[in-house]
Amino acid sequence: MLRIAVLGAGRIANIHAANVAANPDVRLSVIADPWREGVDKLASKLGCAVAYDCAEAIARDDVDALVIGTPTDTHIDLMLRAVKLGKPVLCEKPIDLDFAKAARAVEDIERLNGKVMLGFNRRFDPDTLQLRKAIARGDIGEVRQVVITSRDPGLAPVEYLTHSGGIFRDMTIHDFDTARTLLGEEPVEVFAMASRLVEPALAEIDDYDSVMVLLRTASGKQCHINCCREAVYGYDQRLEVFGAKGMILNDNHRPSTVRTYSATQTEVRDPLENFFLERYADSYRIELNQFIEAVRANAPLPTTARDGLRALHLANCAIESIKTGRAVKVEI
Repeated sequence: MLRIAVLGAGRIANIHAANVAANPDVRLSVIADPWREGVDKLASKLGCAVAYDCAEAIARDDVDALVIGTPTDTHIDLMLRAVKLGKPVLCEKPIDLDFAKAARAVEDIERLNGKVMLGFNRRFDPDTLQLRKAIARGDIGEVRQVVITSRDPGLAPVEYLTHSGGIFRDMTIHDFDTARTLLGEEPVEVFAMASRLVEPALAEIDDYDSVMVLLRTASGKQCHINCCREAVYGYDQRLEVFGAKGMILNDNHRPSTVRTYSATQTEVRDPLENFFLERYADSYRIELNQFIEAVRANAPLPTTARDGLRALHLANCAIESIKTGRAVKVEI
């Protein structure tokens, strides 16, 4: 049985730890984080060992693989420690906010033949998986355009945003990865626009709350991404793929499909699911399951550290486009 350590005790680590503990094919060996209160509470709930030093947890004999859900600035150190011990890693995005540092880490991982899977959980969303299967079958012919809408229900706390790396590296990075998978080609050009329409004070941390991005591939395929930190009606997550033979799209998720009709209201429905914890609960489980299956079969991982590097580079290109007001060539 594969024995897994979860590094971190915050929101994302709680999701991963619960999914590991619920999987009958693996064992949750230990949860590690310097935050003692968080570790103790989570480990007590899930019935596993505790560690307050992540490096010690990585080196434990009863740990075969790791899930990293710690702050971004710790990712490289922890994943490289695991790789050097030959232990596979599922690590939350991004690799790091510094592209040069992330690139060096990816080179080290590849040189050491390390197994590192970057946590782009939206790839594993059942809706997205269905869209990708339809594209692969040729249901809509050659892809021409992709439209991605991603809007949060409300602005995150400023304390979080200050350390997030900005909307492109924190939020839109998921959409850059989704665009790559749906287009079927790497973008070669990025043009972005950004505004502060929700919170003008974001200027103090050089961040934005409303952005639009255009991507173009070498063959001319196009993608339009629109993101906003606040949508008063809920967590808005939609994809549209337009091709030579038709179009395929998904809809937002709600707690229920029930619709109510009355003398005063028509087609009244439940609000959208609240946030990513609810909307992408299945995605996190499927992501973990595919990581486990690949490790046990010694097969290629569904995503790689280089996927993380490419998405980070697209985010940086978008930032450069904002600063220059011009389209930016993708050179990676």
